[in-house]
Amino acid sequence: MTDRHDNQRALWPGDSATSRFERFVLIAVQLLLMALILVAVADLVWLMWHGLLNQLVAITDVEHLQKALQRGFAGILLVLIGLELLETLRAYLHDRHVRLEIVLRVAIIALGRHIVQVDVEHVPAASLIGIAALMLALTGGYYLIRRLAQTRREPAASLPDNEDLQ
Repeated sequence: MTDRHDNQRALWPGDSATSRFERFVLIAVQLLLMALILVAVADLVWLMWHGLLNQLVAITDVEHLQKALQRGFAGILLVLIGLELLETLRAYLHDRHVRLEIVLRVAIIALGRHIVQVDVEHVPAASLIGIAALMLALTGGYYLIRRLAQTRREPAASLPDNEDLQ
């Protein structure tokens, strides 16, 4: 029985090969994400420049200005989502686990991007309440995770120094 078990071990490359493969895949995904973020930034710059040149004269009232700004802010937030995803991959590559704090930040930014694009006048009230509840849940969870992390980093309470008592 031990011979069969030893033969199976010899066929499987082991944890080191799996770890190297995982690292290769994560690095490849990071490089692809960095390239995608660069393309997104280049597109965003081009779209903003093109929009300024061609549509600046078309903005005749606050409503048109608001729509133009909403599109610009949504584009910037989309790039921020890419950067946060890159941070998620970096943290996973370093720590070998997904940090909930980063995932919540990505979700908050993505929902914020959606909120910026929402046409409040034409969206049903139930949808707005759902969006608000989701944002409260995400930001509440983020707050709790950050608070837990801070309490873990703080040293245990100690007695005050003699100087503090005077």
